[in-house]
Amino acid sequence: MIKVQNLHRHFGGFHAVDGSSLEIDEGSITGLVGPNGAGKTTLFNVIAGVLPPTSGTVTMGGENITGMPPHALFHKGLLRTFQIAHEFGSMSVRENLMMVPGRQSGEILWNTWFGRKRIANEERALLAKADEVLEFLTIDHLRDEKAGNLSGGQKKLLELGRTMMVDARIVFLDEVGAGVNRTLLNTIGDAILRLNRERGYTFCMIEHDMEFIGRLCDPVIVMAEGKVLAQGTINEIKANDQVIEAYLGTGLKNKGAA
Repeated sequence: MIKVQNLHRHFGGFHAVDGSSLEIDEGSITGLVGPNGAGKTTLFNVIAGVLPPTSGTVTMGGENITGMPPHALFHKGLLRTFQIAHEFGSMSVRENLMMVPGRQSGEILWNTWFGRKRIANEERALLAKADEVLEFLTIDHLRDEKAGNLSGGQKKLLELGRTMMVDARIVFLDEVGAGVNRTLLNTIGDAILRLNRERGYTFCMIEHDMEFIGRLCDPVIVMAEGKVLAQGTINEIKANDQVIEAYLGTGLKNKGAA
């Protein structure tokens, strides 16, 4: 689904992404790991249109999407979440979800005068969709809670729910487990697996919890110093001497963390 070829992103003399090439197969859950400063988030940002590449190409389903802005990629079904959740804190959880789909009739002034029935029908459909998403994620009891009052893990579930409001084709998850307790992390993992198996979502995730990566991801791609260092199953990655060397000082073997 996604093919990255010889991608570079420079910040002055610093090469955050330095000639990386990788592929993300449709229907996969691909893990992206590496030491801090390896270039993982910058790579995500370039693929998702948040940053333009210095050089190289990104294709999606064979179409060149290099440098396309996030809103254009959104309409193609490519979505990206962030390590720090971006919610509308003063709005309810349900309202946060209902805002996601673009090109709603109520956004056009003319329709507020002459298309009220259409707007009402759309809002009913969005309300039903939002409630379905919340039930799927097992947070329907929070539908009327202000999003700003949610815990870190609940906010991550809400971000995942946003991708469900538009039936995303591929979702890039940036440290979905950061700051999340183990119980909620298991809930998030269950939701990702169900979306992948039951609804055909493709995922690529940056994560530092190797247990979580091992449960969900195949393949796992390792980055170091802006380059792709290795790719394989979680067991192959853990046994790779180059990967172990790249992680020296972070305790990959002893701590099981990446």
